[in-house]
Amino acid sequence: MKKYILLLLLLPLAGCKDYLNEELRGDFSEESFYQNERQAVLAIYAAYQPLSFASDNNRLWVFGDVASDDAAKGGDPGDQADIGLVDEFQVFPNNGPVETQWALFYEGIARANRSLARIPQIPVANITPAVRDRLLGEARFLRALYYFYLVNIYGPIPVSLEPKNPDQLQITQSPVADVYANAIEPDLREAIRLLPVNLTGADVGRATRGAANALLARASLYQGKWQQALDAAQAVITSGQYGLLPLYTDNFRQGGKNSRESVFSVQHLTGQVPFQGNRLNQWFAPRPGENGYFFDAPTTSFVNEFEKTTAGVVDPRLDYTVGRSGGRWVNGEPFDQSWSPTGYLNKKHVQPLAEIPANLKGDGNLNYVMIRYADVLLIAAEALNELNRPAEAVPLVNQIRKRARESYLNDPTLAPATGTAAVPAGLLPDLTNISQANLRDAIRKERRVELGFEFHRWFDLMRYGKDYAQAALRDKTNFNYDRNRYFPIPQSERDTNKALKF
Repeated sequence: MKKYILLLLLLPLAGCKDYLNEELRGDFSEESFYQNERQAVLAIYAAYQPLSFASDNNRLWVFGDVASDDAAKGGDPGDQADIGLVDEFQVFPNNGPVETQWALFYEGIARANRSLARIPQIPVANITPAVRDRLLGEARFLRALYYFYLVNIYGPIPVSLEPKNPDQLQITQSPVADVYANAIEPDLREAIRLLPVNLTGADVGRATRGAANALLARASLYQGKWQQALDAAQAVITSGQYGLLPLYTDNFRQGGKNSRESVFSVQHLTGQVPFQGNRLNQWFAPRPGENGYFFDAPTTSFVNEFEKTTAGVVDPRLDYTVGRSGGRWVNGEPFDQSWSPTGYLNKKHVQPLAEIPANLKGDGNLNYVMIRYADVLLIAAEALNELNRPAEAVPLVNQIRKRARESYLNDPTLAPATGTAAVPAGLLPDLTNISQANLRDAIRKERRVELGFEFHRWFDLMRYGKDYAQAALRDKTNFNYDRNRYFPIPQSERDTNKALKF
C-alpha cells in the first residue's frame, strides 16, 4: 500500500506520448512522491490505467455484452470457460471475470483516493493551481466512474473515500442508493466544478467537464432521476463542444479517435513501451488469417433488431457493427459465417490488417469510446419522455436516425451503381406523432442498435426492470432477475473482508 511502482505511473491513457517510451527505473515511496506537478500528473495517469483494454483483466465487455441478449461468448468451446458461465448465468463468486473486474476497478479507486489525499499537500510553489484543480477533478471523475460500474455490476458494495491501510479495509456494503448519493454524485458535481471545458494537445482524451456532466446524466438516468439526468445531459448538449459525426462508422476507425462525438474515451496506442495497445482487436477478430479469438459474438436477436425498408434495405448501422454473411469484413474481404459459432462477429473494436498486422493483433490502436455524444442525446430524450414531454424528445432521437440513414450520402461504398448518392426510400424515417409509451419503446430500440457492442446493453436491461429483462433474456434459461440482477461479490473479497454481510 505504501509503494508506487514507477511502471504504474508511466501508463498514461490520455494521449500524452512523451512518457510512453520511458523505461522502468525504480520505486518511489509514497512519502517521497507527490512532491511536484509532474509527479501529480503521473499519479493521475496511473488512476486511468485500470480502464484500459491493454490488460486482459478488463472484462467490461463480458458484463455489458455477453451477459445480455446482444452477444454469446463466442470463441472455441471450453476456451475461457468462466466467460461461458457468465453467458449461461451459472456464476459463482470465484468466477474469473467477477474476480478481475472487482480487483481492477477497486485498484482504480485506491489510486484516485491516494491522489485526492496527497495532491493538495504538494507545496504551492511546485504545482500550478489550475493544474492541481484539474487533476483533482480528474481523480473525482475516475473514482465516480469506477464506483458507477461496480455498483451496477455487483449491487451493494463497500465504499471507501480515503486511502486506507489493509487493516482498515474491513468495510461492509453500502446500499446502492447510498453509493450514488455519497460517492458517485458528489464526486461528479465536484469534477464538474474543477474540470476544464476542453483540452488540447497532449491532454486530449483526459476527463473534461463534458465527460463529468455526461456521466452524471447517465448515473441519474439509472436512478430514475429524470430532471437531473436531463439537466446534466443538456449541459453537454449546449456546451458547443460535441456533435454527431457525419458518418456513424467513423467513431470506430483509427482516423476518428478523440473526435467531436467522443465525450470520454479510454486511450490506446500501438507499439508502445510500456504496452498500451487495445487487446480487444485480437479478442474479437476471426482466427483465419488474423490470429483472433472470435469472442463476443453477436446474436440473431441483435441482428434482427435493425429496421428494414419494404424493399429490404437494412439500417446501415448493422453492417458497420456486425460481420455477417453477404457483407464484408473490416479488411474488405467477404465475411465467412464459419468464423463465428453464431455466424456473426462484431466489428467495432477490430482494425484492418493494413493498420495492425496479424503478428501484432493484440496491440490495437483503437480507443474504447466509453461515452458518445449519441448516448447523451438518447439520455436527454429518455429523460424528457419520462417527464411526459415526448414532443421535445422526438427531435433528439431523430437526429440519430437522420445521421444513420444519411450514411448513404456520406459513405462512398454505399453509393449505387449509378454513382448518384441517395437515401433509400423509407429508410429510418423520422418519428412523428408518437405516444409516451411508444416513444419509450422506440428509444430503447434506438439505444440497442445505436450503441450495440459498446458494452451498455446489460446495464440497460437491468435498469428497465424485471419484466423487460426476463423477456429479453428468455433464451438464457438460467437467468432469473431476482437472483441474477447483480453478480456475486468475489470470493477473494469474501475471504479477506469479514465485514461483508450476506
